[in-house]
Amino acid sequence: MGTAASSGFSTESLRRGIEGNTATTLLSLYADDAELRVVDRNTQPSHPRVLHGRDEIAELLNDIYKRDMKSHKLEQCVMEGDRAAFTESCEYSDGVRVFSESMISLRDGKITQQTMIQAWDE
Repeated sequence: MGTAASSGFSTESLRRGIEGNTATTLLSLYADDAELRVVDRNTQPSHPRVLHGRDEIAELLNDIYKRDMKSHKLEQCVMEGDRAAFTESCEYSDGVRVFSESMISLRDGKITQQTMIQAWDE
């Protein structure tokens, strides 16, 4: 088995995943049955974008990591038991910035549920 299965979730594994050049490391932190709920300007709280399973989450993450990013950074992460919250920021090469906050639930060192609220420069 690879390092993702043996290492599990930690602030450092999250940092490596978010700040990496591909989605592979970040995706390895998700359980096969994970659910990701995204709330932003286009998918508001009453109708969030909900992705079910690692395959759907992979599509989103692969799309993000293919973009022309100047930086992608884990700002903060707080863990308590089987829950964590983190803040991340990114900047595109054209200067557009994105900021997001996430709350996650963990099971056996893998993300099972995530709610992400994000804001983009307009």
